[in-house]
Amino acid sequence: MQFADIIGQKEVKTQLAELVQHNRLSHALLFLGKEGNGALPLALAFAQYIVCEKANPKKQSAQAGPSLFGEAEPEPLPAKPLDDSCGTCPACLKAAQLVHPDIHFSYPTVTRKAGEKPVATDFIQDWRDFIKQNAYGNSFDWIELIKEKDNSQGKITAEECNDIIRKLSLKSFESEYKILIMWMPEMLGAEGNKLLKLIEEPPANTLFILVTENEAQVLQTIVSRCQLVKIPALETADIEAALINRHKTEPTTARQVASVSEGNYREALQLVQHAEEDWQSLLREWLNAVLKTGPVAQTKWVEEISRLGREKQKQFLRYFNHLLGQAILLRAMGEARSAMGAERDFAERLNKIASLEQQEAIVEEIDKAAYYIERNANAKMLFHALTIKLYHIIQDKVVYG
Repeated sequence: MQFADIIGQKEVKTQLAELVQHNRLSHALLFLGKEGNGALPLALAFAQYIVCEKANPKKQSAQAGPSLFGEAEPEPLPAKPLDDSCGTCPACLKAAQLVHPDIHFSYPTVTRKAGEKPVATDFIQDWRDFIKQNAYGNSFDWIELIKEKDNSQGKITAEECNDIIRKLSLKSFESEYKILIMWMPEMLGAEGNKLLKLIEEPPANTLFILVTENEAQVLQTIVSRCQLVKIPALETADIEAALINRHKTEPTTARQVASVSEGNYREALQLVQHAEEDWQSLLREWLNAVLKTGPVAQTKWVEEISRLGREKQKQFLRYFNHLLGQAILLRAMGEARSAMGAERDFAERLNKIASLEQQEAIVEEIDKAAYYIERNANAKMLFHALTIKLYHIIQDKVVYG
């Protein structure tokens, strides 16, 4: 994967390339980015850039001499350092296929059989398929792909830590560097302490790239040993362009989805997949049930939403938050930045039934609900409770703490 394959993130790409070009590469980097920001694809592209035979300055100097044994002369080196891997040298071709012998991967695994002690290499073909199909996916997508039981929990095991220590103690095969990309180090429990000495005093030319969505959940003893690289949310325009150019999404749909996705490309793809869903009608039914038609209609609506499944429930709540955001903009600025037509009309209606303080309280409750849905909360109980809270926030002007 090359930097050119990554959506947006121009400043981060430049920063990473300069770390290599100016020989300021730390032995341990922590890529911190929320879901769908592209932190994992950036780590993959960065690893390819490091092993690229044309982009790596030390590799370039080693290649510069003439052939001693009559082989074909090496290709001319670029006049200035490349800001991306070449994509054509043998190292790049292997890295792009996730088969380079000096780029190792670690990620959460699941136990498929009783007594099994899984390590990442047991799932390497699944991993290659996952990156190829869903490089912006999250840990839920990954566990869903590899699990065989409904209650499977992802974890980076003690056996995996031992395997990492073994692999990184070996001499590199082809590249100057040995690289470990660890995805979701927040799933390392106390077992992560096994890696502390290796991270603090690694073998020569060994590089750790840890990719996390939540720095607070990573062992602080590991965080303190890493150089932090923050990956910001994607720009709305970049998501819109990617949906149109990469997925042939209709421009109007791409614009609407990009504005709702909050910089999360995974979420944008999910929304496109369910673009035919009429979230506005479902929201209208809910608010009418809350404010007008009463408990029977509320119960019926909760039954309906509980049958949609977790991903659609999250998308619905995200859409409601989007409309509330448009309502707040409309109230504060006299215009809704992206809302047009039916969305603007709905935003105006939301402003009539709820004050700014009430809208902020609703946003907070929706965020909490989305958090619990992600963690497998009972949908009926959650939406019943949320319905009651909406009633009290709007009708009784109760703002929950």
